[in-house]
Amino acid sequence: MEAPPRPVLTTPVLLLMAVATGLCVGGNYFNQPLLESIATALGTSHSAAAATVTVAQVAYAAGLIFLVPLGDVFPQRRLAVTLMLAAAAGQAISGFAPGIGVLMLGTAIAGLFSVAAQVLVPFAATLATPERRGAAVGTVMSGLLVGILLARSVAGMLAEVGGWSTVYRIGAVLTAVVALALWRVLPATTPTARQGYGATLRSLGTLVFEYPRLRTRALMGGLSFASISAMFSTMAFLLSGPEHGLRELQIGLVGLAGVVGAVAASVVGRLVDRGLAWLTTGGGIAALVVSWAALGAGSVSLVWFVVGMVVIDLAVSMVHITNQNIVYALDPEARSRINSVYMTTYFVGAASGSALGAAAWTFGGWAAVCTLGVGLALLTAAVWAVDTRVAAKAVRTESEPAVTTPR
Repeated sequence: MEAPPRPVLTTPVLLLMAVATGLCVGGNYFNQPLLESIATALGTSHSAAAATVTVAQVAYAAGLIFLVPLGDVFPQRRLAVTLMLAAAAGQAISGFAPGIGVLMLGTAIAGLFSVAAQVLVPFAATLATPERRGAAVGTVMSGLLVGILLARSVAGMLAEVGGWSTVYRIGAVLTAVVALALWRVLPATTPTARQGYGATLRSLGTLVFEYPRLRTRALMGGLSFASISAMFSTMAFLLSGPEHGLRELQIGLVGLAGVVGAVAASVVGRLVDRGLAWLTTGGGIAALVVSWAALGAGSVSLVWFVVGMVVIDLAVSMVHITNQNIVYALDPEARSRINSVYMTTYFVGAASGSALGAAAWTFGGWAAVCTLGVGLALLTAAVWAVDTRVAAKAVRTESEPAVTTPR
């Protein structure tokens, strides 16, 4: 019996999937430029408001571990749409939260189920024809990255109009509408997993132990993201303070400086394809360290703060994209599970950086945050040194002739 034709992923459907990923993941960043307003409106402390950033990232990391592997067990269209609707519900709870406790709950729900984005990315690869697979995945990932960048700016703009909760209410409606649209346009698919959910989860640990470079590259990703998260979780306090006196809208616009990192993503990927992964990693880590000098000067100069934000976004993008290229090549047949391991570590690093950043701000203000950021960048460099040795050892092992023992 002839196999049914592969579903063709049209451009409108692909763009809708890109919008969906941006809405899902971007929702986890709505609160970052609004922390001052949230603390004031809900009558809570700066540290409690900043904790919502940590909650969103921890919840997202949990979803990466426990929900994303379900893409191999359940039909991907049904799973993605269900997760998106649940994320929309979390955003709605946040948008009508009367206090910090309910906001925490809504943030946790939205963060946990926003991993629908990480279901849609491999789904795009499944639906695309082989010659368009790379372009399809790149488009959906671009939507995710742009969603993160725009989330902060849009949140600041809408807060100027209707208060901090406006962006959550609008985000909930848009996420639900796009989810229902995806249900109508995406084809139904049959799961292809040959092992149960429990076995799939257990195999994640096997991959961690089997591939040393998965461990080093995941740790590098987590540390670099922790460094930038320390900045994002506290920048609203600095920029709204007496030195700069910016409003939510202005803080959101400052966040658009990170678009440089998004533009550079494709360039970094091409450099890695040319065998320059060592250079892109080293350049990214060097830029990460240097960026904190500019951010430190940003305590009294908005220009230097913007320069530092551009450099740090570019730096983390260079490290992250290089990491992805390396870990995906470790085992092509286990890319989804490898992605789960890597991205979980990545966002645990983000949550840790946010929590440490809030604590550093409480302890010593922006100077303490900058000290923390530099320290995390130097730890990233230390792990890179270990990864370089691991890679060199692997090359030597592959180049050594096999030794056979006479029978």
